[in-house]
Amino acid sequence: MSTPKGGYTSSLDKFLDTLKSRPVEASIELLVSLLKRRQIKGSEACATATAHILLQVVARDKWINVDQLLYRIQLLGKKLVAAQPHELVIGNIVRRVLGLIRDEATEDRKDDATTDSPRPTSPPPAAPAPSVTAPPSHASSPAKPVRPGTLGNTSLGSLARTQSMFNLLSDPNVVALMGSNASTPGQLSGASTPILNAQTTSTSALRSEVIDGIQEIMDEIKMVDEQVQAYAEIYIHPGDYILVYQPSRTVQKFLTRAAAKRKFTVFLAIDPSSATTSEEQYASLHKSMASYGSSIITVLNAGLNAYMPRVNKVILGARAITAQGGVVVDSGAATIARAARERRREVIVLGGVYKLSPESRLMPESQVAWSEPSRHVNFANGPILSNVKVKSAISEFLPAAYVDTYVTNLGALAQDNLHALIADHYKEEDIDFALYGKAQR
Repeated sequence: MSTPKGGYTSSLDKFLDTLKSRPVEASIELLVSLLKRRQIKGSEACATATAHILLQVVARDKWINVDQLLYRIQLLGKKLVAAQPHELVIGNIVRRVLGLIRDEATEDRKDDATTDSPRPTSPPPAAPAPSVTAPPSHASSPAKPVRPGTLGNTSLGSLARTQSMFNLLSDPNVVALMGSNASTPGQLSGASTPILNAQTTSTSALRSEVIDGIQEIMDEIKMVDEQVQAYAEIYIHPGDYILVYQPSRTVQKFLTRAAAKRKFTVFLAIDPSSATTSEEQYASLHKSMASYGSSIITVLNAGLNAYMPRVNKVILGARAITAQGGVVVDSGAATIARAARERRREVIVLGGVYKLSPESRLMPESQVAWSEPSRHVNFANGPILSNVKVKSAISEFLPAAYVDTYVTNLGALAQDNLHALIADHYKEEDIDFALYGKAQR
């Protein structure tokens, strides 16, 4: 749905403005609260907020290895999904960040394996002391540790120790190893400072790479509308009659892009309960279409069957797309898609790749979100409705059988191609990770 005035956009902007000034935990609690109260709602807003809070966790939290970071992101992901389980994009962004961390950690390990030289585990053999001849009785015996000189060979022991120390200090490799573990004489494994420095450097590099990756995801979310509308001229032809239902911003830009090149007619279907606000809500779409010479006819969804014979294509915006091809759409859109299928009209779903969810264990009925019924009843009807429960759905599930084409920012896809796209953007271990377990309880 398009962004209403005074809706989630201002809450999202306020949240983003306070991220850097608030502690991370305070920002997390604020986002959870906003999601629960639906002050941040809609696929794009929820995805943007999720990406920003994950960026803050990666950048500002104290973690020393990959496992700690993955565990932290997993816990936070479950918390956000539990706050608003109907917004599948929250879990999508969490899973993509988890996959990003795994990829970057794997790359770092490969770099370390190719650039690091093996550490010596034992000191090199000491060079023989010049001009010193051992007694014949000890020539064939194994080397023994150097001990303090006795009365009979004090000068010989001192000379041997001096020459051995000189040989060791003259070898730069041994000096470097001794310097790395100077507190433990005789042990040249180098286990203290260099490893800590390397670990700190590796963590800092991983942090920077993950931050860059999250920022790329955020840029992708921003550019979805521009990339999807590039395919408008392929699917909308001159003279077409296009039916849309409560078009999202993505659908509106898709129509406007096509209208710039060709003339066609749009049937704008709206819900009767929102008929009074539709003119203001879609005023920019009316203006843009009229400026290009295309027309818009507003109809109520209750009378769509009368217009369906003239319709060539139905274009719907997706809240989320599941792995099997089912789509979470605005309440009422599924009825339009079923009517189009009866008339054998093409149904096209628009949505960014970030809306494509790998989750396959969700039941269709669990994706129906409900809101307060004030649009349909008011307090004046209280005595009449005292024993009646009124429910108002804001989203519903559209089975894949009613969708012909999915248009994403990476191109148009059929249902059979969705699994390949999921495999490109999600890791297998993250697909099986139960983000929704806590929410279901």
